[in-house]
Amino acid sequence: MMKKKIPTLPSKSNFLGLEKQFSSFDNSLVVVLPCPFERTTSYGKGTAKGPLAILNASHYVEFFDEETHKEVCFERGIATIKPLAFDKLSPKKSIENACEYIKLLIEEGKFVVTLGGEHTISLSPVKAHFDFYKDLSILQFDAHSDLRMEYENSMYSHASFAARVSEFTTSITQVGIRAQCKKEYEYIKKKEINTFYAHLIKKKGLTGTTQEILESLEKNVYITFDVDFLDPSIMPSEPGGFFWDETLALLREIIKNHNLVGFDVVELSPRKDFPFSDFLTAKLIYKILNYRF
Repeated sequence: MMKKKIPTLPSKSNFLGLEKQFSSFDNSLVVVLPCPFERTTSYGKGTAKGPLAILNASHYVEFFDEETHKEVCFERGIATIKPLAFDKLSPKKSIENACEYIKLLIEEGKFVVTLGGEHTISLSPVKAHFDFYKDLSILQFDAHSDLRMEYENSMYSHASFAARVSEFTTSITQVGIRAQCKKEYEYIKKKEINTFYAHLIKKKGLTGTTQEILESLEKNVYITFDVDFLDPSIMPSEPGGFFWDETLALLREIIKNHNLVGFDVVELSPRKDFPFSDFLTAKLIYKILNYRF
């Protein structure tokens, strides 16, 4: 049982702009948890504004999904929880608090979607789901492997997210990697992490690599999606990323063949001159939910 009532956002500010009957905590299977955590971003900041930008842009996403013929928001309900606060907390304490909060949501039977913030905060939902589910693989969509033991004197850097995950599980599959240091490359080989590099995927095509990715995963899957996985023509990121249709095709196959237990979307840095990225991210989240349910 929850110790206290979970505060949710009203229709004017929640995901998709849903009315109360479709967005109350009790009536919703899905919960969206904004986590505007940002401490260690480099080469451009702004990820703390990502969750709000996603919520705002989601009001322009159509409720009906023409591909699945579903309106998951009405069929399952989607509650948006009041954003967590991290201002006065250390990175370690921020991660721990968010993790415990997400565990409570999972125990309530909710499917949790976490919105970052920098990639560091993904440690919270990853650990929460790992502690709850057996036979769980962590599926990381990302341009960077994030396997540095520390970066800029911090163990809790966005560049060290996967390194911290690897301390409690090596059932990690990384897709789209195209930027890392030599030590990360060597660590992947040492720990036998399933890393699918972008340049190799592109030789076969993402569709051609799908079966290998599926075979690398356990029955249960948790997805952590860094938006820089995508190509810079649709999302400011590293060169050589992936496009909308091929990304959805892969997500569709993964969700069809495995039990997706939760996911997070991180590292969106909103730009006033390029609001399309905010809308793309919001629609991506809703597409995943329509595939899942």
